[in-house]
Amino acid sequence: MKSIYKKAALGSALLLLLHTACTGDFDEINTNPDGITSGSPETLASQVILNITREDIASNFMGQHMYSKYILWSEFPRNEQYNRFSRTDFNKMSRLVDADKMVEYAESTEGLGEGIVNSYRALRHFVRAVNFFNMSIEVGDIPYSDALKGESESNLRPLYDTQKEVFAGILDELDEADALFAAGEDFTGDMIYEGNVGQWRKAVNAFELKVLLYLYKKTADTDLRVRERFADIVANRPLIQGNEDNFELNYVNAANQMYPFYKLGNQSVIYPMVSSVIIDKLKEFEDFRLFYYAAPSPVAIEGGADVSDYDAYKGTDPSMPYADMQSIHATDDYSDINDRYKEIPEGEPVFIMSYAQVQFMLAEGNIRGWISGNAESFYREGIRAAMSFVAENTPERAAFNHGRLMDADYIDNYYDNTPAVQFAGTFEAQLEQIITQKYICTFMQAPREGFYENRRTGYPEFPVNPATNENIPSDRLPVRWLYPQNELDYNSTHLNEAIDRQYSGNDNVNELMWILQ
Repeated sequence: MKSIYKKAALGSALLLLLHTACTGDFDEINTNPDGITSGSPETLASQVILNITREDIASNFMGQHMYSKYILWSEFPRNEQYNRFSRTDFNKMSRLVDADKMVEYAESTEGLGEGIVNSYRALRHFVRAVNFFNMSIEVGDIPYSDALKGESESNLRPLYDTQKEVFAGILDELDEADALFAAGEDFTGDMIYEGNVGQWRKAVNAFELKVLLYLYKKTADTDLRVRERFADIVANRPLIQGNEDNFELNYVNAANQMYPFYKLGNQSVIYPMVSSVIIDKLKEFEDFRLFYYAAPSPVAIEGGADVSDYDAYKGTDPSMPYADMQSIHATDDYSDINDRYKEIPEGEPVFIMSYAQVQFMLAEGNIRGWISGNAESFYREGIRAAMSFVAENTPERAAFNHGRLMDADYIDNYYDNTPAVQFAGTFEAQLEQIITQKYICTFMQAPREGFYENRRTGYPEFPVNPATNENIPSDRLPVRWLYPQNELDYNSTHLNEAIDRQYSGNDNVNELMWILQ
């Protein structure tokens, strides 16, 4: 079994070097852009990659997973848990200035070959696509074609593109990123794949499949060519082929590089409670990941249950009143997160895109009729890969697996031995199975992924309690965030045009953006 420490150790020296190199340079770049006199593409590459990995993962780490109903929080009522969505921001826009500078420096660096320059150009397109995608799926229409022109054209009030135009641009940028990486050479400044352009192509194309699935309601749109693009990528481009290709960040036991929920200096380790949404699914499927994700209820253990008993694990309803949840926390009769999330400085790698997710996307693409192949095979391989990821990145200690070791034999035979997960015969049942397994796969991974998948497909079902739901109306979950206050203050004319165009002038968390219509 692959050790968690092997891959982390290989990257630790590089991560430390990059962190040290970036600290001084980026303080200057971010605070005084007019004063930049020197720079290098590799330090800027490190920064933009860390933006979409370390920064996005660690920002409100547990809150991101509350949106997806994985976690409850016992310290105080959290907006994420009780569905109070407020204003977002467009801070991700500022990251893209660094991406532009990265390419400028690459193109002006004497002796840097065209192949390496192409790789930095490809990286720029990829990080643009990721950041614009993440901003658009929060609110709908955003500035895209007119964005980032404050310095070059003194345009501080950009127009808003329609969400269709934004998604069309994202798809084009991902196509361009793949083409440029294909014409590129291995580059420096990359702590994910160590500059391997072949692996970067796989990540780019996997991400494009994800974008296309968000457009599943738009297959009739001849401009976007959703089905055709999906099929072409699967048939003709490299994709993530194993967990070794995951687009993930590895943590190391060094300052500022430890797992986001490691216990050192972290008083919050006492507050999480694992949701009944994920625990009940794992019990239903007799899935050993339960024993790797959660800890048994101390009350159940004191009552004679064994740590390896499914009944010793007690999920808490994320929609229950806070006072009731606090009472349960006081009794200790609940499941906390597994100690491995708190006790290991390296934690586990956190992925943005994984091999298992790709397999589930291929399964969904197949049942939708977009690609040929065998949906059950993709689905089955997704489950196997997801289990293997957890097993490979967890030390074999009883405290972390509670006597339910996921060895190769268990993983290889799980599907055949578990009728509850075997592939159904109808489209809707198959879709629910695929998305539910993807949901199980992204526990403490891929921030907000579970929320967005529920919003996109309705699976898995999230509990809604009108007595505690802070959304109005209280019988439904919100589906978007509100536009940033800064845009209201400084770009209100163009923002109001976008709100009028999409939502009849009502910037409301219940309004359906274009991709959801």
